[in-house]
Amino acid sequence: MVGSGTDKTKLLLTGGPTIILVRPQLAVNIGMAARAMANFGLSDLRLVAPRGDLARDDARAAAAGALHVFEGAKLYATLREAVADLGFVWATTARERGQGKRVEAPATALAETAARIAQGEAHGILFGPERTGLDNDEIATADAIITFPVNPAYASLNLAQAVLLAGYEWFRAAHGDAPAFAMVERSPPAPRDMVLSFFDYLEGALESSGFFRPEGKQAVMRRNLRNIFHRVGLTEQDVRTLRGAVVRLVEGPRTAPQTRRRQRPKKETPPEIEADD
Repeated sequence: MVGSGTDKTKLLLTGGPTIILVRPQLAVNIGMAARAMANFGLSDLRLVAPRGDLARDDARAAAAGALHVFEGAKLYATLREAVADLGFVWATTARERGQGKRVEAPATALAETAARIAQGEAHGILFGPERTGLDNDEIATADAIITFPVNPAYASLNLAQAVLLAGYEWFRAAHGDAPAFAMVERSPPAPRDMVLSFFDYLEGALESSGFFRPEGKQAVMRRNLRNIFHRVGLTEQDVRTLRGAVVRLVEGPRTAPQTRRRQRPKKETPPEIEADD
């Protein structure tokens, strides 16, 4: 099952930093990490000594439309093999490890990675097993550390969530953070004379109903009322709808047109048949 945001007619983005899951324990988490990668155009997934059964149906279901990432994952026996072709490696951790490595937040780290990948470098990000995270020797393999700004009293992130956050910052840095779509303008802005005509009609109806009281505040009340509508930025359709609504309030309900009842043709009464004597 794929999500509602899936559109196979659009270009599938791929590339980005390599995501390396070190000793992941649950196949479902690998599937969810693959889905998080696909969300943000990441495609190179590497698994170091995974413990979960990748053939499980629930793991494939967790990938939900990202099977191209999940099924394309490369398996490695050791971390050294998994990072051998990478020029720069980040390690993710929630704890200070005393290794004297540079520490960056995801936004800074992935902006750097996006710039250096654009220059042809190969970068990767390490994520540790769900229960313990990366050990010190695994972190020592990396060039620098990424740590997420989280609640210090509860810094543990789900594996797929950590991949998602890194992927989001990668996408922002590499592709920008403009919304994927914008509001569709279904009606052009209302011309000034159309808006002023509506104001005239509305204020006339309100004056007739005694709204502008006391008399000395009428000018201020009119200005306030107009400014409310000006802040909205009325379209032609807005003005037509509002004016139609006020007309109905002023004139009352429309009289429903009477429909003629369609007369059914009368059935002809069959002639009486005289009984034989």
